[in-house]
Amino acid sequence: MTEPPMNAQTIEIMTEAETDTLGRRLALALPPGAVVSLVGTLGAGKTRLVRAVTSALGHRGEVTSPTFVLVNEYCGGRLPVYHFDAYRLKDTDEFLELGPEEYFDGEGITFVEWGDRVAECLPPDALEVRFEVLEGERRRVTLGGFRLDADQQQQQQ
Repeated sequence: MTEPPMNAQTIEIMTEAETDTLGRRLALALPPGAVVSLVGTLGAGKTRLVRAVTSALGHRGEVTSPTFVLVNEYCGGRLPVYHFDAYRLKDTDEFLELGPEEYFDGEGITFVEWGDRVAECLPPDALEVRFEVLEGERRRVTLGGFRLDADQQQQQQ
């Protein structure tokens, strides 16, 4: 695993409900046009976080992993959410064929699961959210390139 950036913030999450809380916090904090790289093993909480952000933005439909369709679009909320999955892609060329730049330049929030596999294709200001599975539902989540402010930290507690 690579070292987190110097400006990284680490949060320990004890339950799936706390993952949902983190998602709500991110929904409030992320600006239009944000790109978020999600990194972690299968089942670490990447899709759950996207589901929480999307719900907090007002989308009321189902949010699923785009592993087999490669990108899902959720446009029913305050901001559109674009959800990519790089897990099954052979290389960065396959990712670029999906036209991610059009999404990156839009007004929505773009999530890329397995973003470490296509890191060189992501904007330099992309937020990295790295999930480390501890035990049971416990996770260590490292936010790289972004910090939640103190008011948002108090909302989680």
